[in-house]
Amino acid sequence: MGEHGFDLPPKATREVMDWREELADRTCEALAQAGLPAHRVDLQGRPGANVQVDPLADGGVLVEWGTQEELATAAVDLLESGVDPSNLPHAIRHYETVQTCMRDAILQILASAGFHVARADAHTYGSAVHVKGRTL
Repeated sequence: MGEHGFDLPPKATREVMDWREELADRTCEALAQAGLPAHRVDLQGRPGANVQVDPLADGGVLVEWGTQEELATAAVDLLESGVDPSNLPHAIRHYETVQTCMRDAILQILASAGFHVARADAHTYGSAVHVKGRTL
């Protein structure tokens, strides 16, 4: 049990983390070959595919699309100001469309390149793609 009275999720072993780091590098390479800007998480915030390694035992390699700051900021600002969920402003709908289209494109591109991919758990990882391994 952790110091605050609850169990922390188990971390992946060093061997698993090394494998995930290699998988993340191959993921970036495959996306770059397809013409998409791809970056490891240490450069997150840049537009393009942000690839990160989740250190939890049940984690993995995740890819999430990052838009230009102006698009994301416009959507966040509107959400923070309070909006009617039944009538979302155009900026929010556009941001959501971009995220969905790019997630689906990344899924298809990586699958075509020989990766085993799936939509990540939306509750935990939002619109990310979970890269589970390579099939080739």
